[in-house]
Formats: sequence, C-alpha cells, structure tokens
Amino acid sequence: MNNLVDIQTIEEASERLNGVAKNTPLQFSKRLSNFYKANIYFKREDLQEVRSYKIRGAYNLIKSLSEQEKKKGVVCASAGNHAQGVAYSCNALKIHGTIFMPVVTPLQKINRVRHFGDGWVEIKVIGANFDESSKEAKEFAKKEQAIFVHPFDDERVIAGQGTIGKEIFETLGDQIDFLLCPIGGGGLISGVGSYLKQKCKKIKLIGVEAKGAPGMDSSIKAGKVITLEKIDPFVDGVAVKTVGTQTFQIASRIVDQIIVVDEGQVCSTMIELYQNEGIVAEPAGALSISALNDLAEKIKGRTVVCILSGGNNDILRYPEIMEKSLVYMGLKHYFLIEFAQKPGQLKNLVNNALGPIDDIVRFEYIKKNSKETGPALVGIELAKKEDLKPLLSKMNSLDIKYQIITSNDPLYSYLI
Repeated sequence: MNNLVDIQTIEEASERLNGVAKNTPLQFSKRLSNFYKANIYFKREDLQEVRSYKIRGAYNLIKSLSEQEKKKGVVCASAGNHAQGVAYSCNALKIHGTIFMPVVTPLQKINRVRHFGDGWVEIKVIGANFDESSKEAKEFAKKEQAIFVHPFDDERVIAGQGTIGKEIFETLGDQIDFLLCPIGGGGLISGVGSYLKQKCKKIKLIGVEAKGAPGMDSSIKAGKVITLEKIDPFVDGVAVKTVGTQTFQIASRIVDQIIVVDEGQVCSTMIELYQNEGIVAEPAGALSISALNDLAEKIKGRTVVCILSGGNNDILRYPEIMEKSLVYMGLKHYFLIEFAQKPGQLKNLVNNALGPIDDIVRFEYIKKNSKETGPALVGIELAKKEDLKPLLSKMNSLDIKYQIITSNDPLYSYLI
C-alpha cells in the first residue's frame, strides 16, 4: 500500500522504545463485552509513565536524530501529552528542549512537563491556542536551527505510534475484527493502521473524532486537507484544526469509517469507566470507547480493540464533565421562566409542575418592583429523560411562560 509506514520501520521504532515505553496491557472488558455481545479490549495507553501514548512517537523521533542534530536541541508545541512525551525524552536522552505551551494550558499540565523534563527543557507559555503556540515554536526552531518535533505529521512519530499496533497484533494476532482509534492530527491512527492493515487483512479500522473537531472526517470528505474555521477545545487531546499532510494521505487509504462523537457521550463514557473499572480517562482517551454504540450491530460476536489513548485528566474538570453528561442524556434542562412578581409563583412551579423526584439544581432570579414579570434562570434535573414531556405539559397547563435554553442559544455556553 502506497504511503503506509512499512513494517520494518515500525519494528525498528519498537527496538528504540524498548525499556522506555511500556508494552501496555490489552485489558478485556467483561462489562462492555456482555453489553455488546462481543469481545472488547482496551489498549491501556493511559498506563504509560506520561499517561499517554505520545511518549512513543516523541522518543522515537528524538532518538533517531544524528549526534549533530541532537546538539542543536529540539522544539515542540503542545498543550499537554505531546509536551510531556518530549520532556520525558529530552531528560532520558540528555538533550535540551524548548516547549511552547498556550496560555490557556492548566498549571497542572505545565508542572507535569517541568517534572518530566527535570531541568532539560525550557517552557515558553505563548499563544492564545495551540495553533498560535505552534507557529511561535516553528519560528523559534527556524531561528535557533533546532529540530522541530511535530506532534503527528512526521514518519518517525507515526512509526513510534505504530508500535501500539505491533503490540496488539502480538497479543491477538489475526483475531482482530475492529480497531477503534481516536483521531486528532492523525498520527496514532496512521501508525497503528499502517501496521495492522499490513498484518491483518480482515481488520476494519474505525477512526473516532470529537464533534467539535472533525478535521480528518471533513478532509476525507473534501478529498484534501482542510482547516476547520473553529473547534471546540473540550476534547483537548484531539482538538486540532488541521490534520497532517502525511497522516491524511495514509488515513485516506486505510480508514474504513470515521465516527464523530458528541462531547456529551464522551463525558458519559468517562464517568462509566471511572465508576465501573476505576479508570481515569481523559476525554480523548475515552473517545474510541464512546463510539461503540454506533457499531453495536456490526460488532456482535466480533473481537474489538479500543485504544484508550490517555489519562491526563484534571480533577477540576469533573463538574463540567458531569454537567455535559447529564445534558447529553436528557436528564438536565435549562429554562428561562417568566414569573409574575407576586408571592407563590415558585411554589406553583414546584408543587404543581415538577414531578415527585424532579430537582431544581439552579435558580437565579432578581426581583424588580418596576415590572409585572421577571425572568428566572431555572435548571431542572430529571430522574429519566422521558419525564421532560410531562413536565412541559404541566407547565403549559398552568400557563407558565417559559423558554427552553438550547445549545444554539448564546446563553447556553455560559451554563455548560
């Protein structure tokens, strides 16, 4: 197959990574296997020391440099996992690195990069987002004649990520029917897919993207690499505006299907993984598992591998994750309700409209004596999504004037 990274290149990458990247477990999921009537495995890349697969590509590239190139030092741009992989590699190989991180990067991630670099990296917090930070990093690399370590669009990085495919094949052989893989810039699926498509002819390679950043899906449909005008950064590990040129060429040939998953579904999967398996997955890490619902009929009786790509999730994000999950499942709804400015209006809503176990979880109201009515922001949590219709029916019968706040409403972004 043209454009694919060949087996030997990935085998050589595996040798370089020996003793650096873990051969992570291929964990059988009894819960999901029973639910989907299939044999479902998680490739646990969250168990790498840097908690993601990114160590593989970063180390393989840096280790591959000539002695003269190593003396020049390396440069990268990243908001998290790639930066940690580069920092770890610089420390392990005693090579100086400069890492550019956007100003929105949480302090916890910056501290992790500093920890893994252990004096071998300098961190520059520049740029409003990854793209701006990346531009600064490339200009710095050109000026200083340092080696730019691309997060995905480099054969050495792709080959490093491809070692995951080698490990999966060594465990399951040609038993694999479906491989589900998250896509950001495309390095992971290009590497893993290159190996497995050459080793296992029957395998179906399923790419999974977040609804807020479907760069590869859009590019493949357009027949060329396109740059998304804007992206939702929530699934930060795959929030990429422009996929790679090399990765696009490879993915176009080998990816059988791309599934685009709602961020709310990702949040629900993260919560289920934590509650059932005790796995702390980052949003991108849960992405492939989130797509199983879309393949429920196809995978019955089949062997399925989901790459759980990372576990660098900030605990401070969990309130937002819970919120997005509840909204996605239809259990939480927001309303603007016009209350007459007289006593008993809220009591009427609570006693006569809400169900016995419906719960008001948010209420914001400012009384203004100069007006007859005033809007209140009301958040209501339901026991099951089917309870919404009876609630609306009761509100209508009580002549309660309300507006449901949908995702298209400008106010929605301030709530979620």
